[in-house]
Amino acid sequence: MLGYVAAPAVFSLAGGALAGDLVGAFLRRLAWISMACAVLMLILVRFSPDLDGARRRSLKLLVLAMLACALVMFVGLQPAMAFMRDAAGPAGIRASPMWTRFAVMHGVSQLFHLIESVLAAMLLLKSR
Repeated sequence: MLGYVAAPAVFSLAGGALAGDLVGAFLRRLAWISMACAVLMLILVRFSPDLDGARRRSLKLLVLAMLACALVMFVGLQPAMAFMRDAAGPAGIRASPMWTRFAVMHGVSQLFHLIESVLAAMLLLKSR
């Protein structure tokens, strides 16, 4: 919901740097929540008595893939994008020569959010 509803709403109400700072803070919190949920889900899958080996393996792989997406965004993309925004100075990232690189990284980040959403839907369907 954050990437599909909250972030666009924040950018429509607050402009530029403030919106970026707010959404960045949301994304950092989301990453921590994602990692905690992944650990909890891995524990639940591991100790669930009613799962056969193949189903347990597929659920574990889905959770690990979602965790990998969260880690790529949290450890790789978000810090690099924050650095570029800070380095751009008061004129903002759009006026910076780093804008194209930032925009590409932002697109990659959106792709990882989409992949994570699809994986979550698959996990929901497979866990039934």
